[in-house]
Amino acid sequence: MSLIIRRADASDGPFLAEILVAAAFWRPDGPNGSVAQALSQPELAHYITGWQRPDDLGVIALDEQQPIGAAWVRLLSESDRGYGFVDAATPELSMGVVRAWRGRGIGFRLLDALIDAAREQGLTALSLSVEPDNYARHLYERVGFRKVDEVGGSLTMLLRLHESIDAG
Repeated sequence: MSLIIRRADASDGPFLAEILVAAAFWRPDGPNGSVAQALSQPELAHYITGWQRPDDLGVIALDEQQPIGAAWVRLLSESDRGYGFVDAATPELSMGVVRAWRGRGIGFRLLDALIDAAREQGLTALSLSVEPDNYARHLYERVGFRKVDEVGGSLTMLLRLHESIDAG
């Protein structure tokens, strides 16, 4: 595997929509979803509709030229809160890896690259929502995300970007 991580650009919107589906319907035993289904649900669509806004920031993992994963952050407003909303100044993280590529450390590499890019942009924190039994929760905790709330059975987690990443 020759993994390359690059910054996401406006042309990556369709792939990010596919990854949004992978993230939203993460359970191996279903249910499954489609891009059309995700985009028809405002609570999911606002994470990707209109990509790339001026404050959007993302990274794409490629094997050769094939995209296999992505992580991105987007600011959402008080009136259009996401699942991991903390406040209007804290962008929410979305990420996922194509199912066939999971379990190979790609998620960590994506998250590490996105956190570095967020620090470079001067962001001070990132938030997310994760179900307690989602295996990605351990990755988020490993890089420093901490539970700040529980909403509807999901954890809202926050990463303050002045904290360091433990690669161990």
